[in-house]
Amino acid sequence: MERMICVCIGYAFGLLQTGYLYGKLHHIDIRKQGSGNAGTTNALRTLGFKAGLVTLLGDAFKCVFAVLAVHLIYKNSRGDILPLLSMYAGMGAVLGHNYPFYMKFKGGKGIAATAGLLLSTTTPVMVLICLAVFIGIVATTRYVSLGSLAVVVIYLLEIIYQGQTGAYGMEANYLYEMYGIAALLMASAFFKHRENIKRLLHGTENKISVGKSK
Repeated sequence: MERMICVCIGYAFGLLQTGYLYGKLHHIDIRKQGSGNAGTTNALRTLGFKAGLVTLLGDAFKCVFAVLAVHLIYKNSRGDILPLLSMYAGMGAVLGHNYPFYMKFKGGKGIAATAGLLLSTTTPVMVLICLAVFIGIVATTRYVSLGSLAVVVIYLLEIIYQGQTGAYGMEANYLYEMYGIAALLMASAFFKHRENIKRLLHGTENKISVGKSK
């Protein structure tokens, strides 16, 4: 029961579509611009650096706040499995971001929201590793999609590593649940980026560019 509640909490936070709302403030429907995606990259390309930064932070921290809400609710009653409940909240936030019901289930691709979960469930060193890999790939190739996909793979490996080294202090069956959620988030990211992957394979993927600031 706790798991479903945490998913619902996360989904509720995930419904806050930062890029879409930012665009609406400027009388623009971001879903009708650029790639038609409501996430950070399209906000950056179509609305400029400020919009991209606001969207990134908003979409990441809505996941952080979802995890914090779960901690406040369950820290006394289910403190033994808080890392697992945090993962469920994060999964819910990604689902809310990717499939917001009030936008006909057309949201973003979940990378920024997953970054918020990464901030909430891994160590600062692990966060820096993901950040360094992402920046390195994007700076070298200018493909945000490639950097994003690399990060979700590393995040899965980090969760497994931390679980196997005792960082979460949970029994094996709970750890395997965490690994499964991280794997599902990785699979979801690859699914949402399937068109990007096709373009990467054919050498036609769009490189990062910054639109006029709004």
